[in-house]
Amino acid sequence: MPKKKNTSALKVIPLGGLEEIGKNMTVIEYEDDIIVIDCGLSFPQEDMLGVDLVIPDVSYLVKNRDKVRGFVFTHGHEDHIGSTPYVLKQLAMNVPLYGTPMTLGLINLKLKEHGMTDVPLIDIQPGDTINIGPFDIEFINVNHSISGAVAIAVNTPVGMIIHTGDFKVDFTPVTGEPIDLQRFAELGKKGVLGLLMDSTNAERPGYTMSERKVGDTFNNYFSKAKGRIIVAMFASNVQRIQQVVDAAARYNRYVVFNGRSMVNVANLAADLGELIIPEGRLLDVDDIDYYDEDQIVIITTGSQGEELAGLTRMAFSEHRKLDIRQSDMVIVSATPVPGNEKYVSRVINQLFKKGADVIYEALDDVHVSGHACQEELKIIHTLVKPEYFIPVHGEFKHLRSHEVLARNLGMDNRHIIRAKTGDVILFTKNTARIEGTVPTGAIMVDGSGVGDVGNIVLKDRKLLSQDGILIVVAVVDIQNGVLAARPEIISRGFVYVKEAEDLFDEAEMIATNTITNCLEAGRYEFNSMRNKVKDDIRAFMYSKTKRSPVILPVIMNVSGESNQ
Repeated sequence: MPKKKNTSALKVIPLGGLEEIGKNMTVIEYEDDIIVIDCGLSFPQEDMLGVDLVIPDVSYLVKNRDKVRGFVFTHGHEDHIGSTPYVLKQLAMNVPLYGTPMTLGLINLKLKEHGMTDVPLIDIQPGDTINIGPFDIEFINVNHSISGAVAIAVNTPVGMIIHTGDFKVDFTPVTGEPIDLQRFAELGKKGVLGLLMDSTNAERPGYTMSERKVGDTFNNYFSKAKGRIIVAMFASNVQRIQQVVDAAARYNRYVVFNGRSMVNVANLAADLGELIIPEGRLLDVDDIDYYDEDQIVIITTGSQGEELAGLTRMAFSEHRKLDIRQSDMVIVSATPVPGNEKYVSRVINQLFKKGADVIYEALDDVHVSGHACQEELKIIHTLVKPEYFIPVHGEFKHLRSHEVLARNLGMDNRHIIRAKTGDVILFTKNTARIEGTVPTGAIMVDGSGVGDVGNIVLKDRKLLSQDGILIVVAVVDIQNGVLAARPEIISRGFVYVKEAEDLFDEAEMIATNTITNCLEAGRYEFNSMRNKVKDDIRAFMYSKTKRSPVILPVIMNVSGESNQ
């Protein structure tokens, strides 16, 4: 029997993170083996009413679960690890997870919240190489706004694929080593088939400032503050937390952590040696009042204006133990995530109303990005010299800007892959092309429900939020073909009933006439009756109010049958 010719191609399939911010997830597949890079989530948009989180559609992975060998993670931000418990539950299998100690520590906190205690977690360090099936996977140190960030180089049977993860070039990081540019150059000399690179800041010229610049700003304000200092930031930014702790010690202040995620991350980072707090400098929130105001620094969540986060609760006097005082200096050390601007502005305005001195990004350098700007992107392109380039991690405008940058560096336009989420990118040793797609999309998480909120439910929620609901309750006697009692209309979020009694009296009369006409015509089928009531009441209410509330008829039979 003739030997089968090997025509296998490598598949690279982004399941999220292209033409969007967040939900980062990339599948690398060769024959019967799959590895997954990152497993992130995104936060709901304004029109996703009641939705808590958005995770990738992983139906392709579920269909091919027997091929999945493991997940490798670039770093521990929510948009790269946040959907891990949900995805593992859908796969119904405990594949190993690989990441740096900080990354795995944050993942483990999530797994414990979901009662998942038997998932294999395998620590790696920058510089390590592991083997999974046909893949040799190397982890390369990079700088980002969280400890333990790495790029991932995957040596496959058809060539080398490099995924940078989120990164920037910081020659003076607060903790850890600078980005390993030497290793990128070495891999570039050996030959790189495909490069997937962070595009978040591809529109921005120049270089991203070093994280130490924020530390200089902290020192400046700490030296001036007369009362308490409250610093709001992302809990995951351990390097920035360290700079606040260092400034607090320098100016003889004690540190208090506020907010569940802030406390959890600080404890984890301290256990791993990623956060160093001088002996005796950490206070419990209950002990604040035993110290003078000029001895206190509070590090809190709430930099995005989240309703239940620490800073928001303090600003609106809803916190159990902390309230904003006129003597406070509040530093909001973050930039608003797209979509959060109005929430952040609301909190800042409230802080000013309370008399606090508020410092935020528009006023001073209290935040720097964790993503590479154009000159840093050029460095990686020049060192790696990929045969093919795929911009990832960003909205369409970011990906487009990164394409233009690559072309300006001399890259052949035919070797720039303009992929979308769900595209299947096929690599051979000499070629790359998009061939087909896999199912993708946004799976919404609402409370404990995963995927049970879709566009129809969101449309209903939007209608309810705009015009409210009218419930029409009627009792009929099917046996005798008559209405047993006059219908009652219950209103929520539509109009104030006591001020619209005539309107509701007329609506109840219309419902009476509609149901009576149906019964007299011998139309006893509940669905038909319900739809007729809905149509007549909707038309009447729109003619009177120019509003279209959700109409919910509830028609019951005195014999006990009902149809809602």
